Amino acid sequence: MFLGLSTSLATQSQVNLFIFFLIVIGAVSAHISVNMLNEYFDFKSGLDLKTEKTAFSGGSGVLPDNPKMAGTILIIGLVFLIATIFIGIYLIVERGFQILPIGIVGMVLIITYTQWLNRFPLLCLIAPGLGFGVLMVVGTHMILTEGHSYLPWLVSLVPFFLINNLLLLNQYPDIKADTSVGRNTFPIAFGLSKSNFVYTLFLMAAYLPILIYIVNGYIPKLSIIAIISIVFSLYALHGANKYTTRIGDFPQYLGANVAAAIVTPLLLGISIMIT
Repeated sequence: MFLGLSTSLATQSQVNLFIFFLIVIGAVSAHISVNMLNEYFDFKSGLDLKTEKTAFSGGSGVLPDNPKMAGTILIIGLVFLIATIFIGIYLIVERGFQILPIGIVGMVLIITYTQWLNRFPLLCLIAPGLGFGVLMVVGTHMILTEGHSYLPWLVSLVPFFLINNLLLLNQYPDIKADTSVGRNTFPIAFGLSKSNFVYTLFLMAAYLPILIYIVNGYIPKLSIIAIISIVFSLYALHGANKYTTRIGDFPQYLGANVAAAIVTPLLLGISIMIT
């Protein structure tokens, strides 16, 4: 959301803070919905009973300890899904139908992620970055500016690749459990060597564009500060190569992966906003 706000301000747009507040509430509602639905379906499939819980993978463990809450979790997921839809409808009425395709794709991702997308390795690989990277950054910019620009599309590639990598590594400790319930994530389908190779490619695809954009004048020179956080990604990659499926036993590597996905867009957004 902050990165989309930053690109909006970079175009000299007058930002409506109430509209931005609604965007944030809608985005958080979408996040809660997909998490709650994932929690529910992972419990119903039996997956939560098979995973080894870590700080970053294996599920929360709430429903295996409190199975009677399953219905409540499902209701929470559906309520926040409905809230997201109503906020989206309001924003369409206020800002125009150009954001409708983004909203539709977002809804499809929320509804199909756990039960369907996880059975298709390539779709599962890019779905997180598509939702939390491209759709949220570009959608925020389009709603705030009521127009189109190449800038949000360009910078959205940074969180797109980093968030894909975030979920990719988190799947390593769950390979055996995921396989048992019919999931077919990228690590399951192609193995850990190829998964580490893809992680490396996505790492480069996230950070190299920042340099290219600076050289071409798309973003300010100060945006070079966003590349500092590459150390987190490299550290996480080291852990993935060294420990493979046991990376969950060493949460500092998965934590570094999370840090890269959060800090990089934050620094990039700050640099765009203040220059």
